[in-house]
Formats: sequence, structure tokens, C-alpha cells
Amino acid sequence: MDEHENAETASTSKSGRKLDESRDAAILEAALDVLAETGYTGMTMALVAARAKAGKGAMYRRWASKEDLVIDAVRHMARRDVDIDALPDTGSLRDDILALILPESLEETSKRLRILAGLASMATVHEGIGEAVTDANVGEWITANRILIQRAIDRGEGRPDARADALARVIPAMCAARSGLEGQPITAEFITALLDDVLLPAVLAHP
Repeated sequence: MDEHENAETASTSKSGRKLDESRDAAILEAALDVLAETGYTGMTMALVAARAKAGKGAMYRRWASKEDLVIDAVRHMARRDVDIDALPDTGSLRDDILALILPESLEETSKRLRILAGLASMATVHEGIGEAVTDANVGEWITANRILIQRAIDRGEGRPDARADALARVIPAMCAARSGLEGQPITAEFITALLDDVLLPAVLAHP
């Protein structure tokens, strides 16, 4: 079987009808919108189909269950968070982190954290959802912060004994708590206060 035939087979559902993979992103975005509004319990395939203007039959050929759709949607959300290969490098840890965080829509950040908080209980009983939530919760943002903090330590801006692995979690964890536990929005002022009052004094050689 040649590559063309392989591609044809991969894009065909069990029912023999081809899947429209160009619609995947729109459906996943619609799933995230519904999750943010209703939580996992209130989300239905019908609601997502209506939001994405897609047929339920086509969705079930692509995702056999709501759980499968949620897993792909959360992974889709995690992939768009931050580009590890294109992190800012201004020569200042403060400017690097502000450049990394503040250009992102704060409303989008709050939506993302609402989704993750709403999936917390399901994540404990469904392995696939749990893995997707863990990756989205601690993945790229903590990795990015760790790289930026370690870079500051290596150039002498940060204390040599600063623990990059632990400190990289400060801002993501506090943002998650503010949104998921307190129900408060993530604002530029909140992030900047965390940076100036908590993270930088713990990292810098001369705060």
C-alpha cells in the first residue's frame, strides 16, 4: 500500500465515510468554549456540535465519546500555550517573564483555568483526562519559566542557589488557585505583583 492509500485509510471512519480533519480545530475550540461555560457535567456532544455548526454524526465518527473529545480538546489547548523554542531573551528576567505572559489574553488565561478546574474531579477517575489535565496544568508554562529562571541564574542575574524547578511553578500555581479556587479573574496587576513581590525576590541576587 503506498502513502496515498495509507492517507486515504487513515482519514476514513469505521463506517467507511471520510472524516473532515479540517474541522477538527473548530470543533475542539467549540468544546473548550462549552467546557468553560458548563463544566464537564453540563457539556454534551450536542452542545459542542451546535457551537461548532457540525453534525453530531460526524463528531461521533471522529470522537467515540465525550471523554475522547475532552482529552483532545485539552491537549489542543495545551499545545497553543507557549512556544518553548521562541522564548523572549531580553537580558532581564522580569522583562522576559512579562513578555512571555502579558501578551497572552488574560481573559483566555482565565478561561483555560476555569476549564482545568472544572475537570479536576473527572481527572481523578479517568486516566486519559487526568493525563491531559496534568500536561495542560504544569506543562509548557512551567517549562518556560524554568528555562527563563535558569538563564537568569547562568548569567549571574539570579542567585546561584535559586531553585529554578520549584520557583518556575510559583506564578502558574498562584494563577490556578486564583481562578479555580477563588473564582477571581487573572489580571495584569495580579501577575505583575506576583512577579515583583514573590518570584523576583526569591530569584535575583540583588532584588
